[in-house]
Amino acid sequence: MRIGELAATVGVTTRAVRHYHHQGLLPEPERLSNGYRQYTLRHAVVLARIRRLTELGLGLAEVRDVLAEDAGKDLAEVLTELDEDLARQEAAIRERRSRLRALLETEGGLSADAPLSPELAALFERTAHWSDSPMAAKDREVLALVETAATPEDRERLLAAMGVVADSPETVAKANEAYMLLDRLVDADPGDPRVEAAARLLAECTPPQLLPDSGPLDHDNGFLRAFYADFAPAQAAAIRRALRILAEERRTEEQP
Repeated sequence: MRIGELAATVGVTTRAVRHYHHQGLLPEPERLSNGYRQYTLRHAVVLARIRRLTELGLGLAEVRDVLAEDAGKDLAEVLTELDEDLARQEAAIRERRSRLRALLETEGGLSADAPLSPELAALFERTAHWSDSPMAAKDREVLALVETAATPEDRERLLAAMGVVADSPETVAKANEAYMLLDRLVDADPGDPRVEAAARLLAECTPPQLLPDSGPLDHDNGFLRAFYADFAPAQAAAIRRALRILAEERRTEEQP
């Protein structure tokens, strides 16, 4: 095969082929007497492997490591692994399409929060009457973000925890009161005494299932710093204080 035929076979550009040569990912083929490169099936397999790995999100350095591991394998083994890569991506696409179909078939049409998982969309529909608070709207945005990034196990725990809140009128009342207090803190100073009251209400209406199984709750990591920056200073102070209250309660429970 010539370089154009190789690129067309795998579905990449000739520029990409040359780039992979330059990066040392794709071996240089032998040249014919006329100077043209002559590519083989092995080159096509390796190039397809590179494409699949990069589409799965691997960087070129990671792709190089994978290809190094493939170097001692025969063609049938490499083809089998390539087929397995394709099967995994095919399954992921089927799952995404299933979620899209569920969203499109949602009764009453898509909500302003879409796209959401069907489970979270159903939960938001159940809780839509809770509050029209700006803080409640932010809470929904954060829940959608966390659910999107969560593992299946963490997503299940998140939805179960929110279901516990939705099923408790007392907790719902506390959450609405906390939203109201937080809304009023938008122009307040972080030292405002209402910060402590809002923090304690937040801590009281946060079910234990909503928290990670381990790790410090009151440690400001990069995500939490970005999270706090999206709120007014007094609101961020209340949320930070609520996490510290929850961390203190956890440490007390874990003590023998």
